[in-house]
Amino acid sequence: MSSSFEKLQHFIRKQMRMSHIYQPVMLMSLLRNQGQSSVTDIAKDFLSRDNSQIEYYEEIVKRWPTTTLKSHGLIEKNKNQYSLNGFNDLNPQQVQMLVADCEARLAEFLQKQADSVFDHRRKSSGTISGNVRYRVLSQAKYHCELCGISADQKALDVDHIVPRNKGGSDDISNLQVLCYSCNRMKRDTDDADFRAIREQKDARESGCLFCEIPDERVIAENELAYAIRDGFPVSELHTLVIPKRHVASYFDLGRPEVNACNALLSELREDIKKKDSTVTGFNVGINDGESSGQTIFHCHIHLIPRRDGDVASPRGGVRGVIPERQSY
Repeated sequence: MSSSFEKLQHFIRKQMRMSHIYQPVMLMSLLRNQGQSSVTDIAKDFLSRDNSQIEYYEEIVKRWPTTTLKSHGLIEKNKNQYSLNGFNDLNPQQVQMLVADCEARLAEFLQKQADSVFDHRRKSSGTISGNVRYRVLSQAKYHCELCGISADQKALDVDHIVPRNKGGSDDISNLQVLCYSCNRMKRDTDDADFRAIREQKDARESGCLFCEIPDERVIAENELAYAIRDGFPVSELHTLVIPKRHVASYFDLGRPEVNACNALLSELREDIKKKDSTVTGFNVGINDGESSGQTIFHCHIHLIPRRDGDVASPRGGVRGVIPERQSY
């Protein structure tokens, strides 16, 4: 038994502490390739073992190449199996020629993107795990959160809102989805745009109830927003989602703040439904301006659980802010 073997076995069996798949997969890659593997080969081995990435690309398969190739009559889909129409009519040489044509088109495409998509992704998303990346992309419904373009039209990046070199974390609340074009433009203005967001996030106003909320009232938070139960609830578990920055109007929130509030609303909706199985719906509302009924001039979003039979006639919902207009 060699000392190298003993050292490796001791590490694997006794010392290895895992928060992801990376350590054992990297060692297996090296062991199976005569002790030498390129960074690309190891990355491919990571990808083959990372279920979150497999799930992400399964969604890509179902959404875009399938639709286009089926519309041209090139493929058929039966449940989770795909078939290439006319494959049995091809001879081996023709198959090789078609594969070579695909490789050529792929190389041409990758060359065009080399200085934008992949170079910037390596720099901006190096510490974001596959699982978090998949969750962020799913929440954004595979669209750029700035220009709205979808993943079938342009490659998407998962990027930090507040950059790491400005103190931003890898927490999911500090991540957003941008297409490679928007991300490249944003990169050039990081200092101007995102330093201001971080400074504003900590802005407080003396005497503002929501700027001075006691820590013990906070039930959930992320980098840019927090949540409390309403002090005068309309219904049980009535919750408020509040941006940390002191800003009166919802319409003055920045896009990252809107994203942070929406993330908390979704999280709290699921939490409320788990806590109370009688909840069958929600009203989500914002009082913006004195004439709308706003009394605390720090933006806050009401998440009000509703239950069957909690009022005689729920029809019209938020239209009830003007009672005579609720029913229609």
